[in-house]
Amino acid sequence: MNATETPKLSITLLGAGQEVGRSCCVLQYRGKTVVCDAGVHPAFSGIASLPFVDELDWSTVDALLVTHFHLDHAASLTYIMEKTNFKDGNGKVYMTHATKAVYKFMMQDFIRMSSSSGDPLFTALDLSLSLPHIIPISAHQQISPCPGVSFIPYHAGHVLGACMFLIDIAGLKILYTGDYSREEDRHLVKAEVPPIRPDVLIIESTYGVQSLEGRPEKEEMFTQEVHAIIRRGGHVLLPAFAMGRAQELLLILDEYWDQHPELHNVPVYYASSLARKCMSVYQTYIHTMNANIRGRFERRDNPFVFKYISHLPHSRNWEKKVAEGPPCVVLASPGFLHTGASRELLELWAPDPRNGLIVTGYSVEGTMARDIMNEPEEITGLRGNTIPRRLSVRYISFSAHVDFSQNNEFIDLVGAQHIVLVHGEQTAMGRLRGALQSKYKERDEDVKVHTPRNLDTLELSFRGERVAKAIGTLAAEPPYHNKELSGLLVAKDYSYTLLDPKDLRDFTGLSTSNLMEKVRIAIGCSWELVRWHLDGMYGNVEEGRDKSDNRVMRVMGAVDVKMTAETDLTLEWAASASNDMIADSVIAIVMGIDHSPASVKLTTNSHSHSHEAEENKSSAEKAAPPHPHADNQLEHSHGSESAAVIRLERVINFLEAHFGDVDLIEAKPGAEGEPPIPPEILIQLDEKEARISLIDMTVKSDHEALQKRVESVLEIALATTGSLASQFVSGDLWPSMEREAAQMGTISEIPEVDKAAIAV
Repeated sequence: MNATETPKLSITLLGAGQEVGRSCCVLQYRGKTVVCDAGVHPAFSGIASLPFVDELDWSTVDALLVTHFHLDHAASLTYIMEKTNFKDGNGKVYMTHATKAVYKFMMQDFIRMSSSSGDPLFTALDLSLSLPHIIPISAHQQISPCPGVSFIPYHAGHVLGACMFLIDIAGLKILYTGDYSREEDRHLVKAEVPPIRPDVLIIESTYGVQSLEGRPEKEEMFTQEVHAIIRRGGHVLLPAFAMGRAQELLLILDEYWDQHPELHNVPVYYASSLARKCMSVYQTYIHTMNANIRGRFERRDNPFVFKYISHLPHSRNWEKKVAEGPPCVVLASPGFLHTGASRELLELWAPDPRNGLIVTGYSVEGTMARDIMNEPEEITGLRGNTIPRRLSVRYISFSAHVDFSQNNEFIDLVGAQHIVLVHGEQTAMGRLRGALQSKYKERDEDVKVHTPRNLDTLELSFRGERVAKAIGTLAAEPPYHNKELSGLLVAKDYSYTLLDPKDLRDFTGLSTSNLMEKVRIAIGCSWELVRWHLDGMYGNVEEGRDKSDNRVMRVMGAVDVKMTAETDLTLEWAASASNDMIADSVIAIVMGIDHSPASVKLTTNSHSHSHEAEENKSSAEKAAPPHPHADNQLEHSHGSESAAVIRLERVINFLEAHFGDVDLIEAKPGAEGEPPIPPEILIQLDEKEARISLIDMTVKSDHEALQKRVESVLEIALATTGSLASQFVSGDLWPSMEREAAQMGTISEIPEVDKAAIAV
């Protein structure tokens, strides 16, 4: 296949290209389109927050896969399903059961928040219309949304229900990680490494080359900072998204409070009605969490029924009541502090130096959470007012994203040929790319690392390797190296299966059939003349009669030539590439008989005035003499045994032309109790010798190079000195050596006269 004809994988990022937010990755290969994730950018609002949705004809999408419920990966899904031409096609939307359960509540909250800002992307009705079209799936379940496309979700850690997708498009495998975590926390399993090596890895690069503290150290720093703020009489603000890290932080705080009785009178709140709603989802999907949570649940110790944490209802002026009250800890959403309860509490608590803010997750550039980590003296309120910032700010990352060491290890374990970095800011992504390229350069490995920007289409070419699975009878015996298999190759949806023809119906529902072809040719010559020409071309033809008593010649075991009328020949054969080739040659010969000079010579006889004598001639007398190139000419002239010796003489002459003198060794009786020694041809070359058995035409030699050379020359000799018919039976080319061995293997003794004629 030419390079221009090689199918290319196109990867186009409609979002998350050298940025964090509005993840949306378009994969196109062999006419199939798969989209991974459909989020919004948290630093923008309204239409500006969407991926570049106008750059894709959504009716061509075959599958849209959502990795998890976070807004930057899922919030534009309803818009795409209801506000674009997505439904005009046959595309399907997939996410895990847990993701869909939380997604519904997340989108309801997103609509409420968007409506309050006056710039909603879609309505509650749009959400209700789209939800039934989302197909929930389970981890490790193989899904085929359309012919040629399949995928398997694997656990990704990160948040409840998060998964990475191993996608197969026409045999090309792409692993799309989404956000993932390789660290097992208090309730989630860590991301899995798929057992199949993909061709392309599309992976997050959120933290670039940054390495984070270990889990025990982070928890100790976090609880000590919380305790220190409470000791000085302040309020602790923990901005976090309602789902994901919020549950992890609540588990840590509940355990710490249980171990410190002096804190029992200090309330811990989560100020999120969304988190309260989704807590039931967490309790429903306990089975998807790690062994620690499952073990506690089996002991009837529900870890999500907290002892020291309560929900903070959003009553009138609740923020001021909490600010004016005693020290407490409030976990409020959203995590980026750009709006909502967390932003309102920040503006109220910022002027008091006793209060403290602990940012526990990754913050996108352009959000308040990112800006305040620079500890400015003032912040700007939602109403445009200036607010002094005196509360303490601490960043302790509990972000469920991989750091450099975890990401680097995972990339090595996956072992893809192409790595595409997404979901990372330009600087962090560039540093990660440089680190990976340096590593592969030191290892002398040809691995490509790509960092495409939004709307910059990345095209990757791959060698057209195909793998076929042998099933049924062909798979009954264990395979071994260089084992040859012969069967039918069945292609379906870019997958290939090799099976025995008799298994075709059982495994595919298909059946085999034979196509018989028939050609009628008008001739102006005798049957014997046709036979003479066919013998000359093919060496020998078999003659007989069919069920209708028509005379029939079978050419090379493949094509039947029938005398169906005095001036008509009918050719019949089973259609196949080789049989069709033979039939074409037979037709050409028959059509050229009338114009052949040999035909003129054979049919020219002196005229006799005795018509009675002519009529009394038998059919045998009228027959044309044997063709000099026909196999039966030797037998006709010399007898069958002498004909075999003459064929052997031709082979020996051919061998002498390549190796010089050769010896013909007669068969000898074996020693007592041992079989006789068969006749052989002995070849000596530079004090090395090779022997050719005249029984099976095999070559034996102690010198491997000489043996291979003799085998090669012998095969050419047999093919050159034999006829077409001697090498072709029933549409299959016989190995020349086996065919000639069958013809010559009857020679056990060589008559003296013939031996003398060819002796060297």
